[in-house]
Amino acid sequence: MSNGITVRLEIRSEPIRRELEKIVLSVRGLVVVRGEVAAGLLIHEIGEDPPRDFELVEKLVQAGVAREVFLTSARSEPEILMQALRSGAREFFVQPLNADEVRATLERHALRGATSRRKGRVIYLVGSKGGVGTTTVAVNLAASLRALGAENSVAVIDMNQLFGEVPLFLDVEPVFNWGEVAKNIARLDATYLMSIITRHSCGVCILPSPSQFDRLQAATPDTVERLLSVMREEFDYIVVDGGQSFDELSLKIMELADTVLVVSILSLPCMINVRRLLETFKSLGFPRAEQVRVVVNRFQKHAGITLKEAEEGIGRPIAWTIPNDYAATMSGINQGKLLQEVAPRAEVTKNLQDLATSLTKKGAAPGHGQHHREGA
Repeated sequence: MSNGITVRLEIRSEPIRRELEKIVLSVRGLVVVRGEVAAGLLIHEIGEDPPRDFELVEKLVQAGVAREVFLTSARSEPEILMQALRSGAREFFVQPLNADEVRATLERHALRGATSRRKGRVIYLVGSKGGVGTTTVAVNLAASLRALGAENSVAVIDMNQLFGEVPLFLDVEPVFNWGEVAKNIARLDATYLMSIITRHSCGVCILPSPSQFDRLQAATPDTVERLLSVMREEFDYIVVDGGQSFDELSLKIMELADTVLVVSILSLPCMINVRRLLETFKSLGFPRAEQVRVVVNRFQKHAGITLKEAEEGIGRPIAWTIPNDYAATMSGINQGKLLQEVAPRAEVTKNLQDLATSLTKKGAAPGHGQHHREGA
């Protein structure tokens, strides 16, 4: 028997089957098996009779034919996705296939099978005030983390309850949100989680906030802790857009986070709020001082407040500055696109890529001096 993870293809369309087989064979650690044999992964095509196909998939899963199931179909209506979720499928590939996306997903699957469980890092972003660009930084930081390597799996959670804008910033329309998790916490596992997550074209996975109050009511700190526990096993980085939230859910995430980025701009009200946040963290006992990084967004050399004055006011160094580029950032926001799409060579885009590098396990943690003084 092969030493790789076995993949069984149940695909009616011959062109799709050939394309999938080619992609599977291009991924190290995966091998294709033929015939009705048990496999590590089953990729099944949903055809013209979805109810029949889903019933078959459920039977195959129950019979132990495959440890995991991925589905593919030319149809992607919400009811099809819902049924895919219920069937226990982990991934869903829409046809025509996006070869790069399929390959990246299969590479992550192979990596999961070849290594022990990962323990992803949680990066929480909190804004010192509304309108300082917390969501812009969150989504572009997540995309930059993903771009550092195909092996990096990255997710964004939108904790801006009721008014979350992450889907708008990325021009996606998710079917599910983390309110679904809260209402179905008893069935939360990796398969269920990956079934409700929306994947952006850049490879970042998105878990938006609920838009209905009843979904919010179901969420508790224990729910959030359970969600992050499962996500740590599936992703290398979980970027949380906390907005200006400071409720019990946000506090729980901050308590569990590896890094907290306090996003601000160089204005007196914002700096006062930053100081208050830092004092609150100290009184709570979390996050620890070494876990917190103050990030100044829309930085300009000749602002009314200098970096030195800001640092004296908050009582600690500013870890990072992101240059002001109104044209590029507003273009991205209005089009629902990332900075790496609308302005790949802009200074602000490279800056966020550098920030991502500094936050990786292999990179140095962002600290006082070098980066922001270059732009000071």
